[in-house]
Amino acid sequence: MIQPASNMSKKHEMLADVTVRFAGDSGDGMQLTGGQFSNTTAIMGNDLSTLPDFPAEIRAPVGTLEGVSGFQIRFASNPVFSPGDACDVLVAMNPAALKSNLAHVKEGGMLILNGDAFKKANLRKAKWEVDPLESDVLGAYQVFNIPIEKLTQDALADSGLGRKQVVRCKNFFALGIVFWLFSRDMKPTTDWLRTKFKKIPDVAEANIKALKTGYNYALTCDLMGVNYEIKPAKNAPGLYRNLMGNTLTAYGLVAGSELSGVPLFLGSYPITPASQILQELAALREYGVRTAQMEDEIAAICSAVGASYGGALGVTSTSGPGLALKGEALGLAVILELPLVVINVQRGGPSTGLPTKTEQSDLLQTVFGRNGECPLAVLAASTPSDCFHAAIEACRIALEHMTPVVLLTDGYLGNGSEPFKLPDISKLPKITPRVATPESAQFDGEGNFLPYARDERLVRQWAVPGTKGLQHRVGGLEKADGTGHISYNPENHHNMCVIRRQKILNIADSIPEQEIFGPQSGKLLMLSWGGTFGVIRQAVERMQAKGADVAHAHLRYIQPFPRNLESVLKSFDKVVIPEINLGQLRFLIQGTFAIPCEGFNLVRGLPFKILEVEAKIAECLGLTEEQS
Repeated sequence: MIQPASNMSKKHEMLADVTVRFAGDSGDGMQLTGGQFSNTTAIMGNDLSTLPDFPAEIRAPVGTLEGVSGFQIRFASNPVFSPGDACDVLVAMNPAALKSNLAHVKEGGMLILNGDAFKKANLRKAKWEVDPLESDVLGAYQVFNIPIEKLTQDALADSGLGRKQVVRCKNFFALGIVFWLFSRDMKPTTDWLRTKFKKIPDVAEANIKALKTGYNYALTCDLMGVNYEIKPAKNAPGLYRNLMGNTLTAYGLVAGSELSGVPLFLGSYPITPASQILQELAALREYGVRTAQMEDEIAAICSAVGASYGGALGVTSTSGPGLALKGEALGLAVILELPLVVINVQRGGPSTGLPTKTEQSDLLQTVFGRNGECPLAVLAASTPSDCFHAAIEACRIALEHMTPVVLLTDGYLGNGSEPFKLPDISKLPKITPRVATPESAQFDGEGNFLPYARDERLVRQWAVPGTKGLQHRVGGLEKADGTGHISYNPENHHNMCVIRRQKILNIADSIPEQEIFGPQSGKLLMLSWGGTFGVIRQAVERMQAKGADVAHAHLRYIQPFPRNLESVLKSFDKVVIPEINLGQLRFLIQGTFAIPCEGFNLVRGLPFKILEVEAKIAECLGLTEEQS
């Protein structure tokens, strides 16, 4: 916890764990500012987790609550699992940013305010009844009222830039203040600015001067009496990069292609918050990646299905509304039994819903949202870094089991970042597609190729068009097992439905058993999935340290479930399932195993808070306030 300086002489203190939030208008560059602070923090060796918080409206009126953009980062000298609950420092560039975020600042925390923005018109837009700088509203905080805009203009008076360009540099002045406050190195950011604005060096140098002026202002003025140092975390040796989940999903798909030797094709249509996956893959042509931005979601998945039929690893990326449109073509991939990977970066719904906010409400849509008996594999990533490994696993299951796979991430994971240790690709397990050749293929007594002949796992071979002697028919109509001929026979249809379902269930034999963090049996198990991992794990760790009888199990594999999951659930007196939906995994667990579970459900477009989960654990165990 940041403490106020006892006097105004400069002090230097050590901290272990800090949460900072940058907030301002969507045009104030808060995502850029937070991103640069995160990159520098990663370079300096701290573990970190970030939470970009975008406004839901693209062009909300300037200065309004609806237009506030935020970026939260938690960094520490110990492992970090979440972007934190309340923040120690809030940088607010206008009254609306202060109003929207004040409740998320710890008592006694720092408020670094752009005092120039606290004018009557802006206060009115932000619905402040009184000026918070002239009342006792902020009495519980350390308030630093700094004329950031004016100081930026003074510093850049001789820059040769117009007034609007100068004012845009104020975010770097604010960043300089925070760099000094937490003893950050400015060089990575100055290097980045000179690279970013290589063709307009005047802009680069203006931002660098604003950054350094903000740093020196904090260093020399009498306003701030203390700055802090956070020692590097003790991470495993290796080469690290601070990367976002969407970027790592894209890299994981490329790695899956390399590990299998199958070329990657992405057919996609831009949609928040998944568009970055298309952008990242489009820049990786040197790895044999092919991408196509299609005219709509239906065309996107159809192109991916066509690529899979043609012998490529077909992939499509989307969010919930797009997945709804892809349903029929996804069913086509199921009945054809082709490898296909669908990335669903979940967002708030229904319909357009909350396009820039996170949610976990597409689970039942993913498992059931197609016509007919239409089973497929479903995985969920747990952290931004895990998006890489989960994408590889989705490729493996799709290619080795000849099935579509849906990988669920979410807006928090996709836009969040953390240090990622670059793996040695040569040491990752190879992926072995079941590709048909004239020598391995099965034929009937008359020499006709059997495209739906199966191995002991019920997996058919992948017959790439053009392979000599392997001519075969495909289509959306029901087919006879083995031959693939169109069949309207009732018994055959029942048999094929059973086979396709059992093939998915058989995947459980090739995935790990479910692990438990903490006691292997006891009073309470917290069962989670997806992006809730970090918050739940940290809450469970804290409660275990206080002596609570609680364990944590986090699911990656949702269809099929791990083969030991039922025994895990039955080892505990009570199972609680926290979800950012109204109980979708709970519905699946109770329907599959007939084991009663309790839900903990908050659907606010935001991740859980650690304290909320701790309180739920205490409630379930009947602990008093002193015990928890």
